[in-house]
Amino acid sequence: MQSLFDTPPLAIAPSVWLLRCYVDTVPLLKDIQTVALHRPFRHMQVPGGQSMSVAMTNCGHLGWLTDPTGNRYSANDPLTQKPWPALPLAWQTLAHDAAACVGWTGFVPDACLINRYGPGARMGLHQDKNEHDYSQPIVSVSIGASCNFQVGGLRRSDTVRSTALHDGDVVVWGGDARLVHHGVRPMKAGLRYNLTFRKAG
Repeated sequence: MQSLFDTPPLAIAPSVWLLRCYVDTVPLLKDIQTVALHRPFRHMQVPGGQSMSVAMTNCGHLGWLTDPTGNRYSANDPLTQKPWPALPLAWQTLAHDAAACVGWTGFVPDACLINRYGPGARMGLHQDKNEHDYSQPIVSVSIGASCNFQVGGLRRSDTVRSTALHDGDVVVWGGDARLVHHGVRPMKAGLRYNLTFRKAG
């Protein structure tokens, strides 16, 4: 899969790559609606007890969860006790090809976190560290309204860089950057979805 406008990858931080306007998001939105029909979006509770401002659901062999007992992956949706919907083949191809564009060949995700951001929603700086194999990259797809994506370092106190992400943009990070802190500043307006592909198992 190639960028809609064939723009080269842009390094927004060491080992963090932006593929600007990489994918047509119309088909992705239709698939999101199908997943949400079976496993609705919900505002999960973090271990501290607060509800996330971002609504979430999952698809793939594993889904990411957070609640007062902690963060983890599970093969079943706790609301239904049924498996998460399968990861669409087109999504697997998208994640695989985007990772390969910046040098991570052979990436086969088994989990996709689907985040929904409304006005005021945000994602605080955090590390993705519930996965078993940190040699695999993270692939993140932006759909809908623009946002300001933040990338820091391995320490929460490290300098943070902010990059505007728009509909169809894809960010890939791994290697030395696999455990960097990252997040999304509060949304000012509009509706944004984010697909985050991972090798969790």
